[in-house]
Amino acid sequence: MTTNKIAIVTGGSRGIGKDIALSLAKQGVNVIITYLNAQSEAEKTVKMIESLGSAGLALRLDTTVTSDFDAFFEQVSSSLESHFQKAKFDFLINNAGTSISASLAETTESQFDQMMNIHLKGVYFLTQKALNLLADGGRIINISSAVSRVSFPGVSAYAIMKGALDVYTRFLALELGSRGISANVVAPGAVFGGGAMRDTPELRAFVSNATALGRVGSPEDIGGVVAFLCSDEARWVNGQRIELTGGMNL
Repeated sequence: MTTNKIAIVTGGSRGIGKDIALSLAKQGVNVIITYLNAQSEAEKTVKMIESLGSAGLALRLDTTVTSDFDAFFEQVSSSLESHFQKAKFDFLINNAGTSISASLAETTESQFDQMMNIHLKGVYFLTQKALNLLADGGRIINISSAVSRVSFPGVSAYAIMKGALDVYTRFLALELGSRGISANVVAPGAVFGGGAMRDTPELRAFVSNATALGRVGSPEDIGGVVAFLCSDEARWVNGQRIELTGGMNL
């Protein structure tokens, strides 16, 4: 299926972002991914996108540096014309991010600011700057987290920002509705990838035992749902939070 639609997926070089990009490519969507440091991984992901019959492009972006956003979207505008022969893109997926593990008593102001800049301020203003290039009738999907619903020790700063992102998405849906643009949240639970989930069997066991379907999630559990939200079948889904946890802490 060829759609001639274009998506921007931040943090699309690996993990959940990579699977989102590939799931969109399987639907015939052309994909611009952003990366921070993993250029080689981003280039591999672009090749995988192209192997699925869609066009791909990787651009570097630090979503914490809001002063760079104007220059980034100038690069996007130029790339849309040169690489895709279009003036607008259709789907913005705000996925880039990381987490910290620190108790309330140990969280530093620097760590708090890092979480805010990545998951809230960066998303807010990147989306704002994207609006001139986002086509009417487009879609915005923000990647939140299960911890905006359920609480676990050690992730308070991260969870606060994800909760705010859920609220922000409802305002996007409300204020952009006149342009036919919908906005939704996808909230994954614990996903088996890098870091502690990969390296700590006890953590995987804890998550599995708390999940109705009895296992830890994977990036492949997420991307298809995001691709669905970008499809014609999801045109009437707006302002919603869709949790993808396999039934955690029900």
